[in-house]
Amino acid sequence: MTSISTAVVGATVIDTERLTLLPLRVAYAEEMAAVLADPALYAHTGGTPPTAEELRTRYARQAAGSPDPEVVWGTWMIGIREEAQEEGQRSAESCAGSSAGHGPTGHVLAGYVLAGYVQATIGPDGDGRTAELAWVVGTAWQGRGIATEAARGLVRWLKGQGVRSLVAHIHPDHGASAAVAKAVGLAPTGERHDGEVRWSGLCADH
Repeated sequence: MTSISTAVVGATVIDTERLTLLPLRVAYAEEMAAVLADPALYAHTGGTPPTAEELRTRYARQAAGSPDPEVVWGTWMIGIREEAQEEGQRSAESCAGSSAGHGPTGHVLAGYVLAGYVQATIGPDGDGRTAELAWVVGTAWQGRGIATEAARGLVRWLKGQGVRSLVAHIHPDHGASAAVAKAVGLAPTGERHDGEVRWSGLCADH
C-alpha cells in the first residue's frame, strides 16, 4: 500500500482541467481570508468568516499534522490557473454582451486565482484507508463546477494512495454540497452527526 504522510500531503500538487490544488501553506492565510469573507458561506455550517490571523494559526496547526499518528490531515487551496480565469471571463463577457464587466478576479498568487479549498482527513479502515472530505468555494466562484472538479481531482489522488472509502458530512439543506458529494460517488446514509447527514461511498474515479 502506498505510503501517505503529512510530508507527502504537504508536497503534493494536484492538477485538473482548470485547477491546481496547492498544498496548504501558512502564507495563503491573507488571500484565503478574503476568499472566505462572505457570511453566506456559513449559513449551513455555522461560524463566522475567519480573520487572516485566525487562518494563520489554523493553517500552522494543520500543517504540523494530526496528533494521532494514524491520521493524516490534508488541505489544498483551489487555485484557478490564469488561463482558465481568462477563458472564463471571455465566456462571461460573450454571453452577457459588451456591457458586461469582468468576472470575479479572486486573489492572484503566483499564477493562480485562489477560489476555496478542499480537505481530506485520512485514517485507517480495516486493511485500507478511509478519507473524510470537505470543500468550500468562495461565493464569487460558485456555480461554475469548481468544487466538483476539485473534489474529483482530490478523490483520484486519494485512490492512488490506497484510500478505499470516502465520507462527508453535509447539512440536509445544502443542495450544492450534496451535488458535489454525488459527483464523487457518495450517497446519503441514515446517520446524522450534529445535524449533518453522513454520506459515504467507495473511492473510485468519477
